Amino acid sequence: MRVFVAGAGGAIGRRLVPQLVTAGHEVTGTFVSPGHDQRIADLGARPVALDVLDAPAVRRAVLDARPDAIIHEATALANMRWSRSLDRSFARTNRIRTEGTDALLAAAREAGVRRFVAQSFASYRYAREGSWVKTEDDPLDPAPPAAARETNAAMAHLDGAVTAAGGIALRYGGFYGPGDDGFAGMVRKRQYPIVGHGDGVTSWIHLDDAAAATVLALEHDGPAIYHIVDDEPAPMREWLPVLADILGAKRPWRVPGWLAGLIAGGAMTAMATQSRGASNAKAKKELGWMPSYPSWRQGFAAAYGPAPAASQAAG
Repeated sequence: MRVFVAGAGGAIGRRLVPQLVTAGHEVTGTFVSPGHDQRIADLGARPVALDVLDAPAVRRAVLDARPDAIIHEATALANMRWSRSLDRSFARTNRIRTEGTDALLAAAREAGVRRFVAQSFASYRYAREGSWVKTEDDPLDPAPPAAARETNAAMAHLDGAVTAAGGIALRYGGFYGPGDDGFAGMVRKRQYPIVGHGDGVTSWIHLDDAAAATVLALEHDGPAIYHIVDDEPAPMREWLPVLADILGAKRPWRVPGWLAGLIAGGAMTAMATQSRGASNAKAKKELGWMPSYPSWRQGFAAAYGPAPAASQAAG
């Protein structure tokens, strides 16, 4: 197929484009950051500069590419500055998930594109009660923390708009992988403490596994929502010390919930203490997908652990 990838220069896009090319697809990849055109070309795709918030430009780019499918991986998460308000931190990404998604869907309709796959998110969104591991059919949080309401609403808009158009929303877990050093850097600096008892559950996914699932989703009809996560949702008190050990960092601090609320805000505290994980059973069954890293335990070690001795010697 001819595949139009919005956000091809991002963390997942850089893994996705080569897998699409290997699968035999002809790829047009969009980028925003200077220099990413050559990166995308080197991956085997035709690079196109595009801001998905510019609806007329989106229309022109899609009509020019004449794709059979569109994959929406655009975000503004690179080098994002965290604050007490998730809505402030995610402001541009929220616009991309609403206005940008709408622009891509409108262009898809005009171009007659029937296959549409979009990046969504699984962790931290579900009702903070009942089971600690949720399926795609479980209710989302009806009352998210005040500083995360716009962020949750933007993700809900994307899910609803994409599936209403017959597309597929992939609710990925927390991304990690070589070269994706955002939260790993914070752990190295002991800036990522265990909050309270660390009960909040996270579902993780290696970027390579996320890309592989996305390639498979392209072959399936929608509408549908899938969790693209590994097999082991885990509370913060379990995964964070393991990651710190793999990174060679000191053990994480432990911070009472009330103090974390004062420092980081209610949204971050709720995520660390009350969030639910996600089940990948539906994606495995319907997409025929199996993660190469079934657990973050193997994945963290592969992504952030010391290189094998042979590789070190060769280097």
